[in-house]
Amino acid sequence: MIAAMTMPTMTHPGTVDWSGENPGMYLKENADGPFSTLVSFFRVVASPHGRGHALILLEAPLLHTSIPEALNVCVTDNESLARYLVNEFAAHFGAFKGAEALQSMDYVKLTGVAASGDTRSAYMEWVKGEGVEASLSWENLGEPFMVSIPKEKSATGRHALFSLFVDARKVTATVNGRTLKGEPVPREFAGRQSSTAFLAYSETWIRV
Repeated sequence: MIAAMTMPTMTHPGTVDWSGENPGMYLKENADGPFSTLVSFFRVVASPHGRGHALILLEAPLLHTSIPEALNVCVTDNESLARYLVNEFAAHFGAFKGAEALQSMDYVKLTGVAASGDTRSAYMEWVKGEGVEASLSWENLGEPFMVSIPKEKSATGRHALFSLFVDARKVTATVNGRTLKGEPVPREFAGRQSSTAFLAYSETWIRV
């Protein structure tokens, strides 16, 4: 019989740069093609810029443009926090690398936000801003799993990442009454087969 491993009780020596929730949808029309829609929603409870929400929504990730040509926007109630998340974190996420729209998107004021559902069946986020109303749904959810990623393997290369993830095999993304293009596709994440649509809770980035 293998003895149970005893984990030491300790305080992590690094600096918490932010902690909160970060569900995402990285969607493709063809599995081998580019991402057609990128969605990353942040609900941050602790950061150097305080609390806040930020919805990064890119319906044309490869276009270096924003409204009215394309709905490439960031809807937020804390713009300094949103710009910090975009520049220091989202820009390093694999799906967002090469997304020209990330640098040209407009930042618009958030006027309403609400979460509903749960991780057992379906989870929804509703976000409203000036000229933008998004309804996002993650469905056909998998079992929750915990990840611990050292800085050498994290997206930024400067932070350790701890988070609880739930894969979603189906999503619905409706913005201003129309459905955005694409579906989630399989991916390898943290050494396991996963999905490009997911819920991320208790997500904490620690600078070490």
